[in-house]
Amino acid sequence: MRALVSALACGLAIVTAPARAETIIAAEYAEPTERYDHGVLGDAIEWGALRLTLSPCADCTEQAERVVTLRLPEHRVFEDVAPRVVDVGEHGPLVMVVESDLSKGARLALYDTTGPVAVTPFIGQRNRWLAPVGAADLAGDGKVELAYVDRPHLAKTLRIWRYEEGSLQEVASFPGVTNHRIGEPDIAGGIRTCGAGPEMIVASADFSRMLALQFDGETVTARDIGPHEGRAGFAAALECS
Repeated sequence: MRALVSALACGLAIVTAPARAETIIAAEYAEPTERYDHGVLGDAIEWGALRLTLSPCADCTEQAERVVTLRLPEHRVFEDVAPRVVDVGEHGPLVMVVESDLSKGARLALYDTTGPVAVTPFIGQRNRWLAPVGAADLAGDGKVELAYVDRPHLAKTLRIWRYEEGSLQEVASFPGVTNHRIGEPDIAGGIRTCGAGPEMIVASADFSRMLALQFDGETVTARDIGPHEGRAGFAAALECS
């Protein structure tokens, strides 16, 4: 499903000056809140705002970094470990986040300095979450894909979305994997490139094995890369060792 939203449609409050020719170089969550009591990451704290740091504007007299704060409405939070600055090509760097609605659960979203640029649908139920794997040109065709595990404690399904022409289209899924257990403060795995194209590093559904997944543009294939040995094992896999 294609989805485009505007900041106005989301009720997003933007604390900034008019848009200028700047580039997002860093992002962080801000304004901790307890208004969503899911606690999937181990505590009651989520985030009410996204703070973006922009590079100096080449066309401006004031050559300094600028900070933009995007504030969510009261019925939404950022339910995530950290925002990720990703290069999507046609629009330059955007920020990938997990945004949760108090009644609809989580969705993945790409933000620029004005708010959401492209989003996936909300899962559709309160206290239902997704855990990002990462973003890369997974198929090697010049198009950027975003990957996450849909409900890593329940559905345990990898979903891949392609970013193209300002929207997200789901292009593949793969069952029986996970990258998070309830209460863990971080998300395991990620995307690596070890000479054979990008691979998504996740765990089997029961966390007994580690898997390297590849996407060829149509299908996802899995390769067993050994037993699960905790976060150290994930770190070693991401370093190609």
